[in-house]
Amino acid sequence: MGSVSHPPFVDVAMMQKVEERIIRPTIQGLQQQSIDYRGIIFFGLISVDDDPFVIEYNCRMGDPETQSVFPRLKTDLVELCRATAKGEVANVEVELDERAVASVILVSGGYPGSYEKGKVITGLDQVEGSLVFHAGTKFGADGALLTNGGRVLAITSYADTFQKAVAQSLTNAEKVQFEGAYFRRDIGFDL
Repeated sequence: MGSVSHPPFVDVAMMQKVEERIIRPTIQGLQQQSIDYRGIIFFGLISVDDDPFVIEYNCRMGDPETQSVFPRLKTDLVELCRATAKGEVANVEVELDERAVASVILVSGGYPGSYEKGKVITGLDQVEGSLVFHAGTKFGADGALLTNGGRVLAITSYADTFQKAVAQSLTNAEKVQFEGAYFRRDIGFDL
């Protein structure tokens, strides 16, 4: 329902634990199994008493994390993908925007259970200072933008702090309307 990048509890000490306890053992496991893996490994983590634990592994970026992580990427994503495929990713310098980013997901009423599709979306022309990612949308026969999934839109904003980024995304999420629209207003509050 939303995400922030980067979480404030992920400091140098936490990243060291993640690298030592999760990333390096994962890579060593792939090497021991003679797996020539080239691509993304997404680590879904949770912090318990300042220790990282794996919730899930994925061979793709998660949603909605992608909408908060990729906007911070200054390095060309195509260049990174090409270098990864060639086994040359170590030669690419990855640059990140230091600003905080927050995404708020607008969902159809009833999500994650059953939900209706085909609801007219309005207000996107009023969104200012945020990126809008379409997930569950389509154009109707008359050209109107319609809902077409559970996760409909992601409103993503940059700011100096994640709290300001969340506030900007929430302000813009309130401008977007469709029947049954819902979004959480507590994204990042547990941080």
